[in-house]
Amino acid sequence: MTQSLIQGQNLSKVYGTATGPLVALDDVSFHIEEGEFISLVGPSGCGKSTLLSILGGLEAKTEGTLVVGGKHHDAPRADIGMMFQTSVLFPWRSIRENVRLPGLILGLDKRQQAQRSEELLDMVGLNGFGDRYPGELSGGMRQRVGLARLLAHDPRMLLMDEPFGALDEFTRETMNLELLRIWEKTRKTVIFVTHNIGEAVFLSDRVFVMTPRPGRLEGIVEIDLPRPRTTAMMRDPRYSELVFEIRRMLGVDH
Repeated sequence: MTQSLIQGQNLSKVYGTATGPLVALDDVSFHIEEGEFISLVGPSGCGKSTLLSILGGLEAKTEGTLVVGGKHHDAPRADIGMMFQTSVLFPWRSIRENVRLPGLILGLDKRQQAQRSEELLDMVGLNGFGDRYPGELSGGMRQRVGLARLLAHDPRMLLMDEPFGALDEFTRETMNLELLRIWEKTRKTVIFVTHNIGEAVFLSDRVFVMTPRPGRLEGIVEIDLPRPRTTAMMRDPRYSELVFEIRRMLGVDH
């Protein structure tokens, strides 16, 4: 039997506060296969971002085991890329320079990175914008730059913390389609945090549903919609069934 790419067993995270310990995650176990698209949903404060930070090696777990690619994992690594709700671009660097930044930090071949940055800007629909600066772009375009930068050093896993949460609904839908197009082309393993249940169903292979704090894994919903996904699927009765199944698990199906 082949080993899953990511295996978490009995993961817990406890923060020390002035009023005593705060349990953010409690006894969370899961596995994620290579090339899967996983979404994490749950109420604010349920530990979604904490779990993502642990997966990215940015925070240490308090208890449990986490194995990534067959190795115990507790620190940042080059084969994991992270993207946040804001694009966090350097305003004094051009778009091209922002995309090349991970390769520069990792000491990758400059000529190869220059070529890859142009390919990525083209992939995310920003061909011709390389010499612009972040302040000259819309929010949606800046997130496209963030997506290109996420892919610049060709990570094996993409961890995305509500990357489109601050965008308007139309731009968000466009970015979801863009992300799916890139995922279908690259088949990276994606773990995607969102508050939007419909977005999670539309994007994912499986949705991990989390409880209010202390964050536990309430259940995992298999998304059996066919791929490639299209916006027309949002009118499919099965799409609605899956959305309401997750709503029921979260206790918001009134």
